[in-house]
This record gives sequence, structure tokens and C-alpha cells, in this order.
Amino acid sequence: MTKMKWLVGLVVIPLIVPSWFPMQGWAADIRGLSPEVVADYIHAVVESHRAFYTAHVVASLEEQDAAKASGEWRDQKKAIPLPVQIVNETSQMFTTQSTGLRYQLISLWPINRKNSPRDQIDKTSLETVRAKPERPVTRTVKIDGQSYFRAIYADIALSPTCVACHNSHPDSPKKDYQIGDVMGGLVIEFPVGSR
Repeated sequence: MTKMKWLVGLVVIPLIVPSWFPMQGWAADIRGLSPEVVADYIHAVVESHRAFYTAHVVASLEEQDAAKASGEWRDQKKAIPLPVQIVNETSQMFTTQSTGLRYQLISLWPINRKNSPRDQIDKTSLETVRAKPERPVTRTVKIDGQSYFRAIYADIALSPTCVACHNSHPDSPKKDYQIGDVMGGLVIEFPVGSR
């Protein structure tokens, strides 16, 4: 159990610590970088944390029968969050800090309906990254009078654990994923211009 707490802490702390620092003026600190570059950096960090968590925490603890990743981890003993929950719940932490930064995994075939495309534009963007996963779909949108840069990156099935979970989950509308398939997209959104 101590090893499990240490491993979970190793992954969760780096995800939480950045949210403790004041982020109000973060957009001003990145002047000179294009929104595309900023989104690429955020994408790299989010994906690295999720890949580490999947490979070194989820896989390790499940192999040892020490814990199991579950969507109902809060209500179950010996359960830890699914990798998608790590991504979406840490994004909620940023959202509550008034940073304007938001990221979320969405899919045309979500297990959790909250992870569906928000609108036809997101749906079309997911179809585009599914056909051309090497490049994100980007655009600037207006939300409550503020301009936001939004990028959707292909979420590619890299882990047998993720593929097996999606293919066997009773609420999954798609049950034939294979390694290398585009399962959905990672949406990254942040304010641009003056706030």
C-alpha cells in the first residue's frame, strides 16, 4: 500500500503543483510565442503525464493486484482514477483558478457522455484529426466576448490497457479499437489577446 501511495503521489503532485502558482498573468508571460506553440507545449505536458500514469502507475499497480483503475475510484477500495479522469479532473482544477486554460479528452464514441463533442465544430474537428492525426485542428473562438485559441489533437490508442478498457466497457459505443487507432481528441483552450 505504501508503494501505491508513493506512485500515485509521484504522478498526481506534478499535476497539482502548477495550479498552486498564480496564473492570472500567464498569457502575458508567453508573448512572442504563437498560440500554436503554446498549445503544443501544453499538449506535450498533458500527454506525458497521462502516458507516465498509464504505464508506470496503472499498469504496475494492476500487475501487482494492488489497485485497479476504475471510473468509480472514489467509491471503491483499492481503486485509482482512469487515465482519462486524471486529464479531465486536473483540467477542472485549472478552470476553478480563473486561468482560462481548459483541456479535455473528447470522443465521437465516449464512454462518459460528458466527453462528447460540444458542438458540430468539435465533431468536425474530431473527424479531421481522425483522418489526419499528425496535425491538430486549430481555431480562435469567442466565448463571452473573449477570444480563445482552441486546438484539438488526436488521441491515439498507445496502451493495451486503454484499448482493453474501451473495448470491454459496457457503456462503450465502440468496441473494436486497436493500438494506433484515433480514439478521440485532446481539446486545449486558452485565452488570447487582452483579458
